[in-house]
Amino acid sequence: MRIAQIAPLAEAVPPKFYGGTERVVSYLTEELVDLGHEVTLFASGDSVTNAELDAVWPQALRLDPTIRDWSAPLALLLERVRQRADEFDVLHFHLDYWPASLFARHNIPYVTTLHGRLDLPELKPVYAALPNMNVVSISESQRRPLQEANYVGTVLHGLPADLLTPQGGEQTYLAFLGRICPEKRPDRAIRIARAAGMPLKMAAKIDKVDAEYFEAVIKPMIAEGGVELVGEINEAQKPAFLSGAKALLMPIDWPEPFGLVMIEAMACGTPVIAYNHGSVPEIIDEGVTGFVVEDEMSAIAATRRLSSLSRATVRATFEKRFTSRRMADDYLSIYRNISAARRPKLRLVR
Repeated sequence: MRIAQIAPLAEAVPPKFYGGTERVVSYLTEELVDLGHEVTLFASGDSVTNAELDAVWPQALRLDPTIRDWSAPLALLLERVRQRADEFDVLHFHLDYWPASLFARHNIPYVTTLHGRLDLPELKPVYAALPNMNVVSISESQRRPLQEANYVGTVLHGLPADLLTPQGGEQTYLAFLGRICPEKRPDRAIRIARAAGMPLKMAAKIDKVDAEYFEAVIKPMIAEGGVELVGEINEAQKPAFLSGAKALLMPIDWPEPFGLVMIEAMACGTPVIAYNHGSVPEIIDEGVTGFVVEDEMSAIAATRRLSSLSRATVRATFEKRFTSRRMADDYLSIYRNISAARRPKLRLVR
């Protein structure tokens, strides 16, 4: 198939720093290329891909301090895709609702993957006005606040099978991976590890918007001991970090649409202890790849049951459920379905 992948311009594909959506777009794009499809990636010029790159903007917007109106490059991106649309069998957007009004009027099949939370009240009138927009959810739980959208499938994220692998060695700590922000609840992770009598290593970035929260809440807790703030780590550093952990703690306090860190841990054979919010029960196989918990007491209790889990089984479950090959196959099925339902071009009757 001739496939267009249209990524946000905020980060490069793959991102040089934090950027879950752009990482997933990269994994999917490269897998589709490996499968023999003709793929064009519309993204920032500092992106790296084996697909054809249509560099709509020279570099990621987040890395360009001169950009004051991010909507202008987005408008250019949509227009570039419109100009080339007839070259493709399917257009796959990762831009939420932005493409819908324009491309609903186009004959080329298109689909949009929704990567964020859908429980914001202002989204309902938008999707109500766009009832025919083909959308893909990244978990079944993501759909709950916005069930009226035109879902054509749910595709769980996946990682390249050899991207993160178990490194062996001894497991000596609990891990926290991601961002330090109120909804990720690093404060809970610290309390859980402390109560369990285990050291905690936190590989996490601190965004400017969360700096006050870090200084007021998390920094004093770290100062009490037993916690090591590693800072933000890249993919090359993740296998050792995750493989050395007894478990990944994910004590979230929001409806997480997916949570890539969970499958990153599983890829390294590391079980996950996560709160029962959002996609968590869809990702974790209870008692196999980790434990789904309701509060700090049950999370602490789960740390005492980690020896009942097989790290080899955790990795095998990842290979079965969460590889980018499986993700690509799922999307290809959706592409074929929407292509089969393609509207005929209107012809003028003379």
